[in-house]
Amino acid sequence: MNFSEVFKTLNQASAFDLFRLRAAIDRALEEPRWLQAIQTRLKVGQAVQFFDLRANTLKRGQVLEMRRKEVVVLDLQDAVRWVLSYAAINLDGADVQIREQKPQGLGRNEVALGDVVGFVDRDQQQRTGKIIRLNDKTVTLQCDRAQWRVAYSFLHRVVDVDGMVQDVPEPGASRLSGLRP
Repeated sequence: MNFSEVFKTLNQASAFDLFRLRAAIDRALEEPRWLQAIQTRLKVGQAVQFFDLRANTLKRGQVLEMRRKEVVVLDLQDAVRWVLSYAAINLDGADVQIREQKPQGLGRNEVALGDVVGFVDRDQQQRTGKIIRLNDKTVTLQCDRAQWRVAYSFLHRVVDVDGMVQDVPEPGASRLSGLRP
């Protein structure tokens, strides 16, 4: 599963949408078919890996007891007993590292005064503007009638503005800008 795409979508959702999604996921995980699929592959005494929500990591354990909707697991590292949802057991050896891809943005040397660039504002609205000032950590953009200060990391190239193609440098190329003799 591509967690980067999932997080990108979730970041655009409202708190209410996220709450509704959590409720739907909870209901799905409680369906008997999911519980039975895991229960049939477990037995008391079996060594397992389980996911610790608080530590956000996998732990090694041993199944002590199998209940109708939960499993009791002994943490082999610190001898603590856990009462877990069956869904917390990692039977298939899934990779639990979520590697969210951070947006790359543009660097200071990749933009110049007069370039037209875009960014996504706090309201998740796409904005486009012309660079009117280069600062150390931000650029000042003229977007319609308003000026915006935006960090370089939030900027992206705009390829087509009002039918005019903006020049897009090849990967790895840089342009020195804002330098005075």
